[in-house]
Amino acid sequence: MTLEDPHLNLRNLKKKDYPQLKRLMDKVYDDIGGAWPERTINKLIKDFPDGQIGIVDDDRLVGVALSVLVDYATFSEPHKYSDLTDNNELVRNNPNGDALYGLDVLIDPDYRGHRLGRRLYDTRKEMCRSMNLRAIIAGGRIPNYHEYAKDLKPTEYLEEVARKEIHDPILSFQLANDFMVKRLMRGYLPEDDRSHGYATLLEWNNILYEPADLILDSVSTEARVGAVQWQMREFDSVDSVLQQVEYFVDALSDYGSDFAVFPELFNAPLMGLTDQSDTMQAVRFLATFTEQFKTELMRMAVSYNINIIAGSMVEEGEDELLYNVAYLFRRDGTLERQPKLHITPQERRDWVIEGGHELSVFETDAGRIGMLICYDVEFPELGRLLADDDMDILFVPFWTDTKNGYLRVRHTAQARAVENECYVVICGSVGNLPSIESLDIQYAQSAVFSPSDFAFPHDAVLNETTPNTEMIFFSDLDFTRLKLVRSEGSVTNLKDRRTDLFSVKWRKKKANNN
Repeated sequence: MTLEDPHLNLRNLKKKDYPQLKRLMDKVYDDIGGAWPERTINKLIKDFPDGQIGIVDDDRLVGVALSVLVDYATFSEPHKYSDLTDNNELVRNNPNGDALYGLDVLIDPDYRGHRLGRRLYDTRKEMCRSMNLRAIIAGGRIPNYHEYAKDLKPTEYLEEVARKEIHDPILSFQLANDFMVKRLMRGYLPEDDRSHGYATLLEWNNILYEPADLILDSVSTEARVGAVQWQMREFDSVDSVLQQVEYFVDALSDYGSDFAVFPELFNAPLMGLTDQSDTMQAVRFLATFTEQFKTELMRMAVSYNINIIAGSMVEEGEDELLYNVAYLFRRDGTLERQPKLHITPQERRDWVIEGGHELSVFETDAGRIGMLICYDVEFPELGRLLADDDMDILFVPFWTDTKNGYLRVRHTAQARAVENECYVVICGSVGNLPSIESLDIQYAQSAVFSPSDFAFPHDAVLNETTPNTEMIFFSDLDFTRLKLVRSEGSVTNLKDRRTDLFSVKWRKKKANNN
């Protein structure tokens, strides 16, 4: 072994390591009394072996992290280091504790610069997640404060360290490892003259923590999405359309999908059953089938145990106006609706479709979802409002006739996935219907997009179909990855928004039924 060629191994401490541990602690903690007694270390190893971690270079102990389990409610408030020990210098470990308390992290001075401290902290974080603990708590010394105590109050010192105007070997390191300073504690370690007895109460929150009483009732951390790239074809009856829909629902259910997704206006070929000379009347004719479709799709959702995103259908409101509405049919027998808010010039001109006035995130047994129909996804404010309401998956049923129209939907949908750190599923229709006005050509390549970070595919595309081919496709979505990227990603778009400069707010508007 040499410092130029280290052979590092991470492992749990053993009682036989104490002589090396004592030498290391005496070297690092010479200003506050040196090493813990051997009985203290042995009891830590006995009571909580997983929490005592060492890094060895061959047989040389060069880094150590000591931890215990504590009650979060107690130690997330101001306390003293002595609160962790009894009169015999034995550290109290609470086997029923819901937080990890970081007692010490120390690195051999000869090995500083190898980022061993970060390695120990990452191991602690993984332990916290795997044990389903609420947080990591630590009391952090501020050993360089004595150099500035004449000129700065302790709070001013913390602010300057946070701004990187002052470097503190402990606090600067903690901040770089995603710990937050909750408050300043007085008299934490009275013998710590360099810190003038002060310490910071530091906390790293486990965003994956699930309270024990909620674990059985919690929503799954994964969801399987199945979508249908639907071919627009001529149908001779409503029953033939529903038969084709049920065929795909059955297939998606057989593959264990939590969602079955259909495109925008997937039942529009039924306009071919009436006179095409008056497009407005043809669209109103299409709207007469919507209630029947809702009834049958609800039956399918329950029968096949799958949540159905029914693309969209034309609905006549109580005001006798026409709306383009996406539906969520839950497998528990409940229904939700999301009207299209932004109407394209063609819809407004040829079909006299009206824009809706409601935007919602819907709770399901497989995640919190939003639905934006085609053109709506091109307006980033809508995706941001849904993200602010903790949306996990955005479904975008669409219908586009040309590739450039499709690319508008695709590129903006992918932008929504990146900026809102969510999954986005786009699902469109293909095929040609020359006999029906405004439905003569279709272009689609359906896809599932993810945030763009290391936990996801390099191009942030989880799956996509063959263009202009009727087919089904699947993607498994991991919500744990979303939580991690939102909290610890390379960039954290949602957290880093300058809400002191701008915000997006929903303006309520009265309407008869939308």
